Amino acid sequence: MTASEAKAGGAGGTMSSNVFKDGKFDRENAAAELRKFFDLVLCSTQLNVKSEITLPPLKDGQADAAQILVDLRGEDEALLLERQAELLQALEHIALRWLHLQPEHYDLIRFDCGGFRALRVEELKLSARVAAQRVRETHEAFHFNPMPARDRRLIHLELTNASGVRTNSEGVGERRHLVIYPTETKR
Repeated sequence: MTASEAKAGGAGGTMSSNVFKDGKFDRENAAAELRKFFDLVLCSTQLNVKSEITLPPLKDGQADAAQILVDLRGEDEALLLERQAELLQALEHIALRWLHLQPEHYDLIRFDCGGFRALRVEELKLSARVAAQRVRETHEAFHFNPMPARDRRLIHLELTNASGVRTNSEGVGERRHLVIYPTETKR
């Protein structure tokens, strides 16, 4: 493949075909595009990992569930996970851009390596529940450290139906963080 073909997304021409058809996410097409992306990137970077792309069964009532799972495994997993998985997150960001996805659709695809993301999701959910309990007990707001939008969204979703608390994202840019507020004031 020539450099111009790589820049264009392969010998086929455009960088990525549309992964939405008739307003619905075409997960088979998106998975095929992700396979092309990882073939190109992993070959070019010489990272010793393989991408496993799976389409989990879709379940009713799970609108927020990922429709495509991307798991990276191999000898260079440690490189992907260094510094809070910066390289994994960078690959994820570039892959989502490759697909031309808008931020509101990022959760359709879940990237992981060595169980890092799955562990992070559980860690965030537990942190959300513990912080919410603290807010209910103290009636004082709890401010999380700045975090990416996907992590903030996960906490918002975890606490959507939690009694006695509400959540809000505050700040701008890299300083954007989530705050849990009590719904009742201290008496």
